[in-house]
Order: sequence, then C-alpha cells, then structure tokens
Amino acid sequence: MKKIGIFEAMILCRKYKKMNEAEKVKIQKKRLHKIVSYARQNSPYYKELYNNIGDEFELSELPPTNKKELMSHFDDWSTDRSIKLSDINEFMKDLDNIGRKFNEDYLVFTTSGSTGDPLVMLCDRNTNNIMGGISTTRAFARKQDLKAFLKAGKKTIGVFATGGFYLGNSSVRSRLLAMPWKKKQMDVTSALLPISQIVDELNAFQPAMLGGYPTILELLIDEQKCGRLRINPVIIMTGGEYLSNHLRERLSEVFQCYVQTNYSCTEGGTIACECTEQHFHINDDWVIIEPVDKDNKPVPNGVQSDKILLTNLYNYTQPFIRYEVTDRVVIHHEPCVCGNGSPWLTIEGRVDDIVTFLEDGKEIKIAPLAIYAILKEIHEIQRFQIVAYKDNKIELRINPIYGHSKEEVFEYACSALRKFLASHGIHHVEISLSTEEPKQHPKSGKFKHVINAG
Repeated sequence: MKKIGIFEAMILCRKYKKMNEAEKVKIQKKRLHKIVSYARQNSPYYKELYNNIGDEFELSELPPTNKKELMSHFDDWSTDRSIKLSDINEFMKDLDNIGRKFNEDYLVFTTSGSTGDPLVMLCDRNTNNIMGGISTTRAFARKQDLKAFLKAGKKTIGVFATGGFYLGNSSVRSRLLAMPWKKKQMDVTSALLPISQIVDELNAFQPAMLGGYPTILELLIDEQKCGRLRINPVIIMTGGEYLSNHLRERLSEVFQCYVQTNYSCTEGGTIACECTEQHFHINDDWVIIEPVDKDNKPVPNGVQSDKILLTNLYNYTQPFIRYEVTDRVVIHHEPCVCGNGSPWLTIEGRVDDIVTFLEDGKEIKIAPLAIYAILKEIHEIQRFQIVAYKDNKIELRINPIYGHSKEEVFEYACSALRKFLASHGIHHVEISLSTEEPKQHPKSGKFKHVINAG
C-alpha cells in the first residue's frame, strides 16, 4: 500500500478534475480492485466474505456490508491484525485522548449514530491525508470566497459536539495538539454550551469562517440580529445535518456572507462537495456511490433511492466496500452548468428537531445534537430516543445494553439530562421513561434521536 502525503493527495485531486471520462473510469476501477485485493488478503472478515469472488469482478458482484455486521466482526474486519476493539474502547474511556493517536498510528472517530448505533473508525495517515486533500482542493464552491477567507486571515471556528470522538471535534483537536501555535487560527466551541457562552467565544475569536451543524447555527441568527453576537465571517460552512434552503437564506442574510454545505459521513469523509448550483458533486475518484432500493437493487438515474451503498477507495485499515448508508438520494448524470463533470446528488432532508423549553416565561431553545451528545456518552445505553412535549415534558425511549435494566439506565440518563439542561438555565422539566422502544419513522424509515411532538 503506497503512502500518500497531503500534497500528493491535493495533486491527485486536481489532476482527476482534468481527466476525460475514460481516464476517470480507469482510475476508479484500478483503485477499487486494489482495495478489494488488499482487504481480502489482510482482513479475515473480507477473506471469508469474498471466498467465492474471482480476481476479475464487477462491483455489483461483491456482497454489501453494514454497520451492525462490521462492528460485530470488528477485530476480523481490520487489516491491521494488532487492533482489538476492546483496546480502542479502553482508549476512548479517557476523553483526553480525543485527537490523540491510538497505537501512535490512528485517530479514532465514532459516528453520530443517526441510525441508532454508532460505529468506531480508525483513521490512518493516508486516510487523513486524502480527506485533507479533498477538503483543501474542493471545499469552496466559489473562488471569491476562498480569496476572501485567505485575505481575512483564515481564522476558522466550528460549533460542534465535543466530549466525544466525533469527526469534526477530533480532527480539529488533532491539528491543535500537533500544531499548538495554530490556536489563534483554528478552534472549536462546544455545541453543548449555553448559547450565551457560545456567543462570547465567537465574539472573542472573530472567525473568518464559521462552521457547525445547521440546527446550532440557526440558534445564532437572533443573537446576531439583536447585537449580542458581533462577528463578520466571510463564509459559513455547515455540515453534519441537512441544510434547508430557507435556513441557508436566513443565515446568508443575517451574516452577510455566502453559505454552503457538503455531504459527508465518518465512514466516507466528504462524499460530495457543493457547487454554485447547490448540487452535491460526488468525489468519485475516492468514493463510489450506488443508489439502491431496500433490497440493495440499483435504482435508475433520477429516481430516489431507499439508501446508498458506499465504497471508500482510500481507507485500507478498515475497508468500507458496498457499505450501507441509510440516506435517500437521487443521482444525476446530466451536465451541471458549474462545469464539474462528476455526477451529482440531491439528498432528502433529514434533521432532528430543535426543542423549546419554557423557564420563568422565557423560551430557551436547545439544538438536538447537544442533547444527543449528552446521552451518547452514557455507555449503558445501546439506543435512545427523546420525545419532547409542551410544558417541559420529555419522554425517554431506551434500549439498555445487556446486563442493565431500563430503570437503571433511565436514572443515569435523567441525571445527565437534568445537569445539562440546568447549565442552560432550565430547572423545571418532567422526564418520564417510555414504555415504547426507540423506533424509525413509520413511512420514511428514518431514525430521529430527538423528536419535538409539540
């Protein structure tokens, strides 16, 4: 496996954009066969899975994989035979290890668990460099925003969930640990903090680029309008959640800058970058996206899928090959006026709900990702779902891990939630344990951790 540095990754990304269609197909096929060959030679899981697959194969011949299957075979899935999930779990117990290298080689990321259960991923140097190359060369939809960002000093801050090994939080902390002198240029503020404290930190930092989850940034709109928040970013980059056109317009109007987003996940990095037409162009030199129905059969171009199968062409430590991601997309191959020749996606909007509490006649809004991040760190919980009602009433649906009762885990969750809400000035809340299990939406099949029932 050839080592790829960050600058080489950037060069490869730029070269690909200039290739004709035949050259692009050749690169994709070469990278696919290379990672499949490596996986079957070095991963016991893939060796068994591909036992009946010959050396010459089509992508569609490879059996799909999913989060539950890979996590249940974690130690056999990894191509580094020294890696054990139990050691990683022990490493993650110390939150000071966020952004630090496991076994001196791997950053540890966990998914947000949008389908209920998180996945643990190791990011080796190659994976990190290629993700960086994609971001550096393709993140900005407009050249004028990149120029304005550079001119404004490149000061970047993200409002992300902290306290866990999430991609955004861990990546930034890794850079700051390696280059502490960049603290004045790059930072993260916690989405778990009260809005007033987030506002204070943003005012002190004065970012040129503001990043974060759309539901968190939405809470900053009124703060900027009323003058408590006083920042002038030249670009807003959202991620991690669906960005609606309405919210995009509101953010752009209030902050007087261009607002864009991308389509990404921990397992695939930045899957697609947004262009000026707000189309998500797939980074198809490094990932393959197959839109499929519920039975993993391909859907035609222009038809909405039930999910996608993701193949990551650069993560050799933990190969994701035809990996199920429960996002509903429509893939387009018709030309885009932006000039990017790669196929593009439209994505079904999916967000958890902002929850509004009342305290002494005052409305206090809490972003769903903040609530999610608190409960995710209770390791006795396997899966959870919150349903918020009027009058500060919360119903908590819980699946505990084996060996723990619902009632026991509910007490842990109540304590963590009350402490968190109190930090936001919310002291009067009624929390009840639901008799129902966490469940998907009956029509869309999507899973929400936080539901505002009104």
